[in-house]
Amino acid sequence: MLHLVDRLKAANMNAILGVFLHFLGGFASGSFYIPFKRVKGWNWETFWIIGGLFSWLIVPPLAAAITVPDFFMIISTTENNIKGIVFTFGVLWGIGGLTYGLGVRYLGVSLGSSIILGLCMVFGSIIPAIYYDFFPVNGKDSFQDLYTSKWGITVLVGLLICILGIIFCGRAGVLKEKEISSKNNASDKIEYKFSLGLIVSIISGILSACFNFGLEAGQSMSIIANDAWKIAHPNQGDFLFRNNVIYVVLLWGGLVTNFFWCMILNYRNESFPNYYSKSFPLAKNYFWSAIAGITWFLQFFFYGMGESKLGNGPSSWILHMAFIILIANFWGIILNEWKHVNKKTKNTMIIGISFIVCSVLIVGYGNSIHK
Repeated sequence: MLHLVDRLKAANMNAILGVFLHFLGGFASGSFYIPFKRVKGWNWETFWIIGGLFSWLIVPPLAAAITVPDFFMIISTTENNIKGIVFTFGVLWGIGGLTYGLGVRYLGVSLGSSIILGLCMVFGSIIPAIYYDFFPVNGKDSFQDLYTSKWGITVLVGLLICILGIIFCGRAGVLKEKEISSKNNASDKIEYKFSLGLIVSIISGILSACFNFGLEAGQSMSIIANDAWKIAHPNQGDFLFRNNVIYVVLLWGGLVTNFFWCMILNYRNESFPNYYSKSFPLAKNYFWSAIAGITWFLQFFFYGMGESKLGNGPSSWILHMAFIILIANFWGIILNEWKHVNKKTKNTMIIGISFIVCSVLIVGYGNSIHK
């Protein structure tokens, strides 16, 4: 009986710690763009790829080298087809990130972001679980596990409530954009194209979920790192940093997409002098771009830790996306983006945020009762 009580306490603590780690990841993701605002004079493509070199090329192997013993050997001995699949998902995720900008351009920031993040949340949490229905993997929860268990149904309810919150946040964004555009000149209005923006946003949402697909596809590398940890540290649970080895391959795939696109934009906009011209504050620009890139990577550094504590992908992905939306809206409030909107718009946003907060608590509870 005492042993059972201890296990329940451990499960509750893992759930609480897992939710907190996902909060840290969401905070990093929702905050990484702030240092970019300190960059002066550079085109978007310049500071984006400089930050990306730290996010996707430099920091991932450094983090893996510090946290995962023999990480390079794990990667080198992994089957090439698995590495190829993970890398390909990284490339597709990179495309999703780039099309995110087009979705925002044609639908506006709030509506475009809400649709993309909502679809990314749904596809990223549900599709891998459905995959495990057809190709079971020990230790991975299938979609059948979700809808046939109390904890799984609780997580799905949390997902639905979070989607409802995203809808309200998106509605608040539409109201805000209408208010702002009505106060500005016609030349200041966004290039609003609903049909095209909806198609692009759907594509972006699906492809952005490929990051989670890549994590699931690379689990064999994570398992090797986890097993080695357990042998060296018996009776200490799962390895907290086991996913860091996957990020090396996955994020290099994302780097390929972003690098080629940024180089194309550098050529089109004749912005290559950004990198070396003394007419720009080069030291400060490189510094703040690097800080932004490192902060971006931290979202998945903490995501991997949170996923190892919660033990199932669907909940982790839901919590990660929910916290990103919450933190992004938090920064919107801090930066007075909602200062000049009417009471109806503010209340709609508050309702949406409240739903998302409730979804975090529900998903966290679902994991606390996961056997």
